[in-house]
Amino acid sequence: MQGEYLNQRFLIAMPGLEDPNFKRGVTLLCQHNAEGALGININHPSSMLLSDIFTQMEIQCEDQDVGDINVLFGGPVQPERGFVLHDGHPDGPEAEWESSIRLDESLFLTTSRDVLVDMARGHGPQNFLIALGYASWAAGQLEEEMRENAWLNAKADNAIIFQAPLARRWEKALDSIGINLDQLSMTGGHA
Repeated sequence: MQGEYLNQRFLIAMPGLEDPNFKRGVTLLCQHNAEGALGININHPSSMLLSDIFTQMEIQCEDQDVGDINVLFGGPVQPERGFVLHDGHPDGPEAEWESSIRLDESLFLTTSRDVLVDMARGHGPQNFLIALGYASWAAGQLEEEMRENAWLNAKADNAIIFQAPLARRWEKALDSIGINLDQLSMTGGHA
């Protein structure tokens, strides 16, 4: 895997991965290079709703449906820090929020308050998820975990990120690479 990076790919936890932060998890890798990796879990709900975040940040929410959206546990690093994974700005490709990073043609990661204000006013991205915290790996750590069969990887799919029910995202990610859950071993092996 030397020199081969997994940006904008899913890390899919193998069944034997028991770490509660990642068990049956799907993590979108936002950045992976020689220095390490950073990702956001896309299928572990936290105990918070978006309305809780709005209240903490003193943002008035005009849409109760938006306020009722589950906030996800993005990972164990800086769980007080919020991330918004989303599709484009409703005003078109030239418009963006303050702290947005384009991950690919149709996926962005934003960390600024302005996207939350727009969401509360009903003018946010059409598709989004909110996560607190992130996952990170030091240089070579993710590669070692992959050699130890802790993870599978698959091309990221916005339909899984935004439309699949939380409880089904792990299975859907496995399905996307043709893996039958019933045929997966709970332990990894080496040839």
